[in-house]
Amino acid sequence: MREKRFAHDSYPTRGLTTYFPLPVSCILDRSRAIVALETMHKLIGLLAIALFFTPQPVWAAAEPVRTEGGMVVSANDIGSKVGADILKAGGNAMDATIATAFAMAVTHPTAGNIGGGGFLLFRAANGAADSYDFREKAPAKATADMFLTDGKYDPTKHHRGYLSVGVPGTVAGLHLAWKEHGSLKWEQLVEPAIKLARDGFPVSIDLASSLAGALKGMQPYPASVAQFSKNGAPYKAGEILKQPDLARTLERIAANGPAGFYEGETAELIEKEMASHGGLITRKDLKAYQAKSRKPVRGTYRGYEILSVPPPSSGGIGIIESLNLLEGYDLRAAGYGSAQSIHLIAEAMRRSFADRAQFIGDPDFNPKMPLETLLSKDHGSALRRTIDPIRASVSSPTNFTWPIESTETTHFSVVDSQRNAVSITYTLEWGYGSSIVVPGAGFLLNNEMGDFNAGTGLTTESGLIGTKPNLALPGKRMLSSMSPTILAKDGQLFMVTGSPGGRTIINTTLLTILYAVDFEMNAQEVVDAGRFHHQWLPDVIRYEDQQISPDTLAMLKAKGHQLKPISQQGSAQIIINEVATHTLAGGVDRRDADAFAATTQ
Repeated sequence: MREKRFAHDSYPTRGLTTYFPLPVSCILDRSRAIVALETMHKLIGLLAIALFFTPQPVWAAAEPVRTEGGMVVSANDIGSKVGADILKAGGNAMDATIATAFAMAVTHPTAGNIGGGGFLLFRAANGAADSYDFREKAPAKATADMFLTDGKYDPTKHHRGYLSVGVPGTVAGLHLAWKEHGSLKWEQLVEPAIKLARDGFPVSIDLASSLAGALKGMQPYPASVAQFSKNGAPYKAGEILKQPDLARTLERIAANGPAGFYEGETAELIEKEMASHGGLITRKDLKAYQAKSRKPVRGTYRGYEILSVPPPSSGGIGIIESLNLLEGYDLRAAGYGSAQSIHLIAEAMRRSFADRAQFIGDPDFNPKMPLETLLSKDHGSALRRTIDPIRASVSSPTNFTWPIESTETTHFSVVDSQRNAVSITYTLEWGYGSSIVVPGAGFLLNNEMGDFNAGTGLTTESGLIGTKPNLALPGKRMLSSMSPTILAKDGQLFMVTGSPGGRTIINTTLLTILYAVDFEMNAQEVVDAGRFHHQWLPDVIRYEDQQISPDTLAMLKAKGHQLKPISQQGSAQIIINEVATHTLAGGVDRRDADAFAATTQ
């Protein structure tokens, strides 16, 4: 393997995310900076860095989990272990995905779900690929201006309350993907989730903290408080959380497939809750819901094949468009974490998000989207010519801005011993979705209707937009940023990646690809590496605090970039296929305390 090239203006200790800030005099002369850095590194060593400079957060040694068998990497240890057990029982990657997804609907309630939706990407070992769209839909009574009151935007309707709930898609989507690629019986894949809901599981430290924080938002909904507290008192770490109503709902799904959710008792319970509180979803809406199998979007980057999900997700298009643009630069020479590489990547992000707002929506309602153009190398080249290598572009608030999309999604990656692979991202939207548990059914409902644009012609500097492609209409799927993605090289699986994080999903996933391909990081280094995000408007680079050195930040400001530190971006759970050693390497995102890589060995 070639030596990794790091930034000349910010030096990360190999395998860690610690940076060594150079003296200002060295910043002014790149060659002097390199010489000074190498000399000081040799003579003083890392001990001096720890003693004389402000330390940054340091991960443990960045070695991935490795196995020659199969692997499940998710944000939840119980979910990962359930999936690995299915692989051990003879299931394939799709079987393990279904079991993990249902288990996380029990053990990871902030995002794991049966009341939400998402996207799944499957690549068989022989290279055949399918994409599954189970994004939520607007109910039949939805209108483009349903989030307005007296012609003005009403946030209490958009992301909150019963009007914010879209028709769920998860159960239909998982069943369709299983029907086409699963090998074990459906009931066998749902059974672990039933047992976890019925018998309970120990609440982790992270989940206890999360539930305690969520209880305030659940106060208007008695069934939610009953589900996720002990008579209103928060669960403590180590206590057992049982969800008997959810267990019975899962039993109906196990016995009857999608009909056990979209018809019968569960559908009646959803409709009753909606009708009692001004919601729009009816049993007719539920019965009419269909998940869709769509062709993945495809691209190439430096000899790697890129597979991702198509609209109504904007993720695949955004990633491939950015990669096409960046292929014209030598990012390796610029250096990982350097001001120049961050500048170029951020400018690519800026342009892909501008196209996202202008063109992308539900393809069933926007048949004239210029997808071939957006995915083309020519378009990437044309965008590249608009980038000044020295100065930042300026985003105009009169052109594009975006509706809010939540960071509380979850992603996981699965590869079996035959190297069939699944990348799946699904969500309730906000953490715990609408915070509404369906009484008697035991599951949370999404608040995905807030991903539609707020209203016709309504565009403001604060983040609302009223362009046509993503206005709410009956039966329409709302725009998404979810980006489950798979890479291959020379016909063999290379990488399974994706992340939660709302609109940052696209750019977090993009960065995992760049880190693996351009900078040749291993799986754990990829997920440990610092992240940043630009989305056209607001015109700012958001970056993980303490992951970019002070001198690099100064250089970016000198180029004209606005900068804003954030605590965390995304939670990428990835798998890299190390072909030479016939080994899978799992990168567990330690930003998520319960994340875990489970293997069959």
